[in-house]
Amino acid sequence: MDRSAEFRKWKAQCLSKADLSRKGSVDEDVVELVQLLNGREQFFTTSSCAGRIILLDQGINGSEVQKQNCCWLLVTHKPCVKDDVIVALKKANGDAILKFEPLVLHVQCRQLQDAQILAVRSTHGLEVPLTHKGKLMVTEEYINFLIKIANQKMEENKKRIERFYNCLQHALEKETISMTSFPKEKIREKNNSSYTHKKKRNPEKACGKYITEENNKELENDDHDDPGISVTIFPEDY
Repeated sequence: MDRSAEFRKWKAQCLSKADLSRKGSVDEDVVELVQLLNGREQFFTTSSCAGRIILLDQGINGSEVQKQNCCWLLVTHKPCVKDDVIVALKKANGDAILKFEPLVLHVQCRQLQDAQILAVRSTHGLEVPLTHKGKLMVTEEYINFLIKIANQKMEENKKRIERFYNCLQHALEKETISMTSFPKEKIREKNNSSYTHKKKRNPEKACGKYITEENNKELENDDHDDPGISVTIFPEDY
């Protein structure tokens, strides 16, 4: 079985599995993005989150407690209001943290060339402690201020998802046109040359180059520390 056939088999197996997320389904704001990727033979998604505002109770020893042991006091993929947070905070017994988490999208790629148009990085997040050992450490006025910021980030995140979808769709269309414009021998020669060259470069600079060169104004971020989208190359022995 060749690598393309192996990848198709792996993709079919993964996409046929039940959704094990807390919600049990793909978030509405990323449905089209997920469908776009899964509709291409060289990609498939393994997990996603459109972005969310969450309130976590990390217990008495806050920083020492792992995420799976945290108590989820509040989670929403839509803008929230102060009253919801205040009510949820009353259930906190340890160190409660208000967080905004932007788009997260995990994608499996058939080969390196397929991954080069996907990488995007962002620090568009928020994480603020509100209680310590169950005691509220900030005022309600400050909580209201934080919620306004989180909601603003949620709206900006939605706009970024739309921009990313449009840019990705454009890049995939251009790639398809390019692939059908050359003889197979030329494409294979070009891909082999590109692969050898890219290996010597910084992988962070190589990934996403196709999108960022043509859409720099739309996707440019001030910081480039935290990944918003991860890419995994199909391994030799999955």
